[in-house]
Amino acid sequence: MLPADNVLVTEKDGTIKAIIPADEAGDNIETFDGMLSPGFINCHCHLELSHLKGLIPKKTGLVDFVFKVVTERHFDEEVILAAIETAENEMFKNGIVAVGDICNNTFTIAQKQKGKLWYHNFIETSGFPPSVAEERFQRSLGFYDSYSKALPANSIVPHAPYSVSPEIFSIINTFPNNHLLSIHNQETTDENELFKNGTGDFLRMFKKMNIDISFFHPTGKTSMQTWLPYFTKGQSIILVHNVATTKEDIAFAKLQAQTSGCSIYYCLCPNANLYISNTLPDINLFLSDYNNIVLGTDSLASNDELSILEEINTLQKNFLALEQAMLFQWATLNGAKALGIDGSYGSFEKDKKPGIVLIKEGHAKRII
Repeated sequence: MLPADNVLVTEKDGTIKAIIPADEAGDNIETFDGMLSPGFINCHCHLELSHLKGLIPKKTGLVDFVFKVVTERHFDEEVILAAIETAENEMFKNGIVAVGDICNNTFTIAQKQKGKLWYHNFIETSGFPPSVAEERFQRSLGFYDSYSKALPANSIVPHAPYSVSPEIFSIINTFPNNHLLSIHNQETTDENELFKNGTGDFLRMFKKMNIDISFFHPTGKTSMQTWLPYFTKGQSIILVHNVATTKEDIAFAKLQAQTSGCSIYYCLCPNANLYISNTLPDINLFLSDYNNIVLGTDSLASNDELSILEEINTLQKNFLALEQAMLFQWATLNGAKALGIDGSYGSFEKDKKPGIVLIKEGHAKRII
């Protein structure tokens, strides 16, 4: 963070020209009461679920939340599209400039083509029984083709370890030009219980959804230690939530990254974790890799608002030792690196156009 006696020099369109001492800046300096930050990077969102705002009860746990999302998706297209536009406007207003967005349909394409925010579209695929792997992947491939015709940054990604078979992991690993991935990781202790022992609340979810898992055999390992070795092509992988990630998992991920050439980023979505299960990751476990920590809002199905600053505020409230400068690095430069856009976003550096956000009294306001 720079001291207050510096001046940020920009073009009219927000392109950064320089940061210079105030006594060298001359006249016509515009001053603000508060702190200036580069635009925020939201590394995990589900824009397509914006119509579910306020409809899913809080603190029911992940299994009941997932079941509600699956069964409450049936709304008129007009309602869905209107909610998508409103949610994107909210992100824009709150200083978000770029988004890693999960996609299971094509509803968000038209809004994203307006160019208000930059998006990487993570086309999600799922299917726990091996028998449905090819069919499910082909369905996602159809969505991927639609997004690729309309928008430049897209990849096909696994939904979560408890919903993706080894066969789908293998297809995703070898899919051409699929270098940036995202996965919901260890969002609950039940995920680890499933893979370690074949127990836990996910068995109830499979039963409610009439999914036969007689084929499944526990690996005796945690969720992350089970799925991460499937990726061998040097991908960048954003692990989202990480509520039940352990110190041993993080050490395993470091070794696996060295072996596979992959880059690992840990995305924290604290307000969604509190909304769904009233739990938070042990942030202290991740601090040795603080350059690889990024932030996300998740969706309006699991959050009251789409604000990266509110995610920062929640982390500060629950982890008092976290330094403000580090949190803003997670929200800006780290997120830009994770999405591969740090050449244009994430910091006030010459020729970048990162957006400019004013932080004042706990609120964010986009200036450019």
